[in-house]
Amino acid sequence: MTVRVRIVTLGCPKNEVDSEKMAALVALTGAELTADEDAADVTILNTCAFIREAAEEAIEHTLDLALRWKPAGEGRKLVVAGCLPSRYGRDLVAELPEVDAFIPVAEEHELLKYLFALSGLQPAPGDGPERAVVGPSAYLKVSDGCFRACAYCTIPAIRGRYRSTPLREIEHEARALVRARAREVVLVGQDISSWGRDLGGHETLADVVRTLGAIEDLDWLRLMYVQPDGITCDLLDAIATVPAVCRYLDLPLQHASRDVLRRMGRTGDAESHLALIARIREAVPGIVLRTSLIAGFPGETEADLALLEDFLEEARIDYAGVFAYSPEDGTPAARMRPRVPARERVARANRVRETADRIGFAKAAERVGETLEVLVDGVDEDGATVGRWRGQAPEVDGVVSLDGPASAGDIVRVRITDALGYDLAGERLKSR
Repeated sequence: MTVRVRIVTLGCPKNEVDSEKMAALVALTGAELTADEDAADVTILNTCAFIREAAEEAIEHTLDLALRWKPAGEGRKLVVAGCLPSRYGRDLVAELPEVDAFIPVAEEHELLKYLFALSGLQPAPGDGPERAVVGPSAYLKVSDGCFRACAYCTIPAIRGRYRSTPLREIEHEARALVRARAREVVLVGQDISSWGRDLGGHETLADVVRTLGAIEDLDWLRLMYVQPDGITCDLLDAIATVPAVCRYLDLPLQHASRDVLRRMGRTGDAESHLALIARIREAVPGIVLRTSLIAGFPGETEADLALLEDFLEEARIDYAGVFAYSPEDGTPAARMRPRVPARERVARANRVRETADRIGFAKAAERVGETLEVLVDGVDEDGATVGRWRGQAPEVDGVVSLDGPASAGDIVRVRITDALGYDLAGERLKSR
């Protein structure tokens, strides 16, 4: 009898990479991967627990599967993997006895051991894929863990010390993704700009970019989670000169007030951020910038918040993810005082988000009339063909809607005719 396994992913792109690798391990056993909840014999829930809301969502999903899905079929097994068991460990075993196995991040490569114990699944003869890739865009994790000590962050506790993936392994995986018909590879990690610092050599992220940029049939290469202090002249030169690299940077600044940033355990201020942005734009003309910001951090004053808004007005960043500060157990920030009340934290985040969106919407509208190269992702829930241009990362920056059908994975020329928020619409042009 064939065992059918369903993998559900919560959280960030790094979790998506982990799920794809787990799916490849499942495929090695000859088990059938399924998206059909009712058909599944085993469900693997890959969880996020970066902030309290994510952990609560993961627990809600777990309880739903444990109390609704699992009893509805004989012999069903539930596995919870990822950040939730990494963060809360043994506490979960007592609190959630309905779960058959908990697999922390550090043990996900041993998934087959757990599946053998639960369902008798074991590797079949022969080789399988290293990643189960779906769609024309794929994430590639170049590092894991973090060496930083940001006062609000749980990542070091969940994922451990910083570990760079060796360049030869990154290149091998990128080539495998291209063979699996991925046309875009997105480099991710908690901090990809620190790549190589733990490997004992002289190679940096710029070397990764140049190596992958030389892979035949890799059309787009995108960089996410590049910390400000990791922006070197060499990296900017690689972004500017390697044709496959999207002129796009995800640059998590978190705030613009020097006082708030120091309490966060971070460097920089509005002046240095603006200088860095000017240097990036000078080195890479036309580059699109994304950032992430936290409002309502302990001790943040009205003056700090106004400074952040003024910074956004001057920086004119294309996309900004704005989050209300969340006090996380075990982090230094959770003990800091004075705290901003929860309702006020949300109000401040909404205020900053409105400023960021007003600027971002205006910058998106400036694309009307331009002709852009668009990678087709497929169709949306309304049946419209959608894709992204090089200035839009998967899932976070909006889409480009086309005026007619195209196949997923096609790269087409589109003249932009309209903008709605961060989403663009356009007419496909005939090939030259």
